[in-house]
Amino acid sequence: MAHVLILSSWVAHGHVGLSAAAPALQALGHTVTQLPTIVLSNHAAWPHVAGARVPVDQLQAMIDALDANGWLAGVDAVLTGYLPSADHVALACRLLDALSGARKVVDPVLGDTPKGLYIAAEAAVAIRDDLLPRADITTPNAFELSWLTGRAPDTPEAAMSAALGLGPRVLVTSAPAGDGLTGVLDCGDGTLVATPRQTVVPNGVGDVFAGLTAAGLPLPQAMGHLQALIDASLGAEHLRIAEAAADWTTAAPLPHTSATANKS
Repeated sequence: MAHVLILSSWVAHGHVGLSAAAPALQALGHTVTQLPTIVLSNHAAWPHVAGARVPVDQLQAMIDALDANGWLAGVDAVLTGYLPSADHVALACRLLDALSGARKVVDPVLGDTPKGLYIAAEAAVAIRDDLLPRADITTPNAFELSWLTGRAPDTPEAAMSAALGLGPRVLVTSAPAGDGLTGVLDCGDGTLVATPRQTVVPNGVGDVFAGLTAAGLPLPQAMGHLQALIDASLGAEHLRIAEAAADWTTAAPLPHTSATANKS
């Protein structure tokens, strides 16, 4: 079991950011240390929302206290998610540098189609220029990969080409996988795990995937858990992480193919 430190958003109701990744990892037996970059009542897509960003100096003080108590020594992986300002990105960079022995996973939470960017451009540029070079694994969605690289990942081969130079290992979520399909593409070895494309999926799916990746799960197994959780949550307002735990935590790995083989 892994000890994962996550720096991301937190909501009181629902499952996005920390409130998605942390309970999912805990249901699988992993230890999670949580650092909230913003505290909200719920996801901002709902009609009413309240909350505020957590000041960077307060987060730094929390990190210092965790370190002084000896609780950062055993961290196996660090995951960064929603970072609302360039100052929060700078904090994430310092955290990754300090935990040099941990696996470093960056989920570049920038935006999505059709909304576009939903963080400040200054923060997005800082993620691209300062944070991504520190990552061992990056988990952009198709929009984020396009924004980061200036190239359209409209086929698996195009996504793999776009990801070159973006980091040691790039896992593209919402990757093109054929008619009626989407999935996750490992741009390093071309592994593609395809799943049925859903028109409406509860928020937080990408946060759970990034958490499973940070915990070290192989892609087919992470996708097995994730697809079972999605299936159990269709039609619900939020991911049914606790309610359906008996089903999704025991799900088998999904089959995978090779995008390179498919090309040939």
